[in-house]
Amino acid sequence: MLLTPPDPPERSESRNMLLVLWDPLPPAEAVSGNQDLITDILLRLPVKSLLRFKCVSKQWLSLISDPRFSRNFRSLASASILLCGTTELIDHVSCGRRKSEPPFTSLGFISDSADTKILQSCNGLMLCCSFFKMGKSCNYYICNPSTRQFLMLPPTNAKGCDESTTILGVYLAFDPSKSPHYQVVCVRNCSSSSAAANDHYQIEIYSSETLSWRLSGSPFSAPFDMVFDNGVVWNGTIHWISPTGASLCFDIVPEQLGEMPSLPSNEKWSKRRLRYFGESGGHLHLIEIYGSGTTQFQVFEMEKDYSSWIPKYQVDLAAIVKAFPEMVRSYPDAHDSRFCLFSILFVQENEEDSLLLLHIPGKFISYNLRHKTFKELCDFGANSTKANTSLPIGCFQAYQFIETLACV
Repeated sequence: MLLTPPDPPERSESRNMLLVLWDPLPPAEAVSGNQDLITDILLRLPVKSLLRFKCVSKQWLSLISDPRFSRNFRSLASASILLCGTTELIDHVSCGRRKSEPPFTSLGFISDSADTKILQSCNGLMLCCSFFKMGKSCNYYICNPSTRQFLMLPPTNAKGCDESTTILGVYLAFDPSKSPHYQVVCVRNCSSSSAAANDHYQIEIYSSETLSWRLSGSPFSAPFDMVFDNGVVWNGTIHWISPTGASLCFDIVPEQLGEMPSLPSNEKWSKRRLRYFGESGGHLHLIEIYGSGTTQFQVFEMEKDYSSWIPKYQVDLAAIVKAFPEMVRSYPDAHDSRFCLFSILFVQENEEDSLLLLHIPGKFISYNLRHKTFKELCDFGANSTKANTSLPIGCFQAYQFIETLACV
C-alpha cells in the first residue's frame, strides 16, 4: 500500500487559510431571514434610524412596531443628561462611556405661539408647558422628542372641578416596565364652595389609557408655604418639600397622601438653603447648603423604606474654586463676606459613577462624588460658537433622558 506523507504544519495551515478565503459568503437572503439576528442589530440603533428603517419592509415595520421590541430597546438604550437653557438650546452629556450623536437638540416641533418650556423628563417622554401669555391659557404637552410626537393635554375639566381655580403643579408618571400608558397628576387650589375651611387643594389625574381627567380623592390641606411646582417623582410617588422643611408626598397608584422624615440638621431655617432635590438611578437626593459663603455640603439620600435621610456624600468644592477663581464674587456691602457663584444642576447615580453636575460662570463642571475629582465638560466662553451661552447662573436646567419608542 502506498502511503502519502502528511503535509507539514505550515503547508496545512496555508491550505486551510485558502479554503477559508474561498468559502462563499452567506447569501443576503439567509441574513434577512434570521429575525433574531436582525432584531439584535436593530436594538442597538438610535430611534431616528429605526423610524427610517420601518420603511424597508413589512417585516421590519412589524418587528420595530412590536411592543416587545420597544421594551427590549429601552433596556439597551444609553442614558444622557440634557442641559437646557431654552427648548431651542439643548445639549446632551452622555452618561455612558460611548459617545453618540444627540437624538435631538430642540423641541421646536411643538407648535405654540407662546413657546414652551420643559417641566419634567420621565423615561423618554417629556412634560412641557407654554409660557404665560396675557389672555391665553397655559397649554400642557406630552412629547417624545426622539420620535417628534407630541400631544396637547385637554383642559382639566374633571367633574366637580372649578375651571377658575389655579394649577399649582403638574407631573408626569411613566414606567414602561409596568405599563405602556402614562399618567399626569395635577395639583390645583379649590374653590371656596367645594372645600372645607382648611382644605385648599385638589388632585386630578389624566390617563393616556382613558384620554380623560378625573378627580382623585377629596380636597386636602397642606403647609402654608408648600410649593407644588418643585416636586420630584420617585418610586411612583410625587414628593414636595417647603422652604421651612415641611414635606408632603402623593403615592400615585393607591392615591394616598403622606409625609417624609425631616433632615437631621440643627441649623435654623433662616440659614438653610435647599439647593437641589431630585432623582437619579432609583435614588432620591437632597442637598442643603448652610450659609451663603460655604463650599462644603453633604448629599443626602432617602432610605427606600422612608425611614430617614442619610448623608451619603461629603462635598468640598475648594479645589474647583481655586481652579476657577471667577466663581468668587463680592456682596455690594464691603463689610459682607464673599460668596461663590455656582448652581447644582444634577446628581447622577448609577453603577459606574456618582457625579455632581455644576454650572459655574461660563462652564459646566462634573464633580466625581466618590473620587473627589472634577473635570470641565463644556467651556461656554467668549469664543464659543454655541448660541445663548451667556445665560446666567440659574437659567440652565438639567434632566435625565433615555430614548424610547413609546407613543404619546
